[in-house]
Amino acid sequence: MKQMLLGAVIALTAGAASAQDAVTYTTTDNFEDVTFGLESAIVGRGLVIDSVSHVGDMLERTRADVGSDVVLFDDAKVFSFCSASLSRKVMEADPMNIVFCPYGIFVAKQPGSDEVTIGFRQFPEGPMQEVQTLLDEIAREAIGE
Repeated sequence: MKQMLLGAVIALTAGAASAQDAVTYTTTDNFEDVTFGLESAIVGRGLVIDSVSHVGDMLERTRADVGSDVVLFDDAKVFSFCSASLSRKVMEADPMNIVFCPYGIFVAKQPGSDEVTIGFRQFPEGPMQEVQTLLDEIAREAIGE
């Protein structure tokens, strides 16, 4: 019972991420160019995009339904993908690294801003740093850095 309770506490605290836990880059490139660059950087590494979540569209579509008048994004998407070889490597090191899969990189543009932000969540020290390096390379390539 104690193990189950401890596991539940760890699971709850592990899911509590904040904006400080993200790696972000900004660019004055337009949103479409950044998303195209991101798709190209992912696919160019032989990876498959599992899904694209249209977060900005969803938030705008449901804004009135939840009683808000705040427009958060002009556009925002999250691209989810995995690397079979890298995922296997980090999960062989610790099977619980499954919690980080699939990997996601977001692209967002806020109203009134001339900048587009691209980023991803930080990963813990250890084997997951290899995934963080991959995501960093992909995000930088997407914006031409």
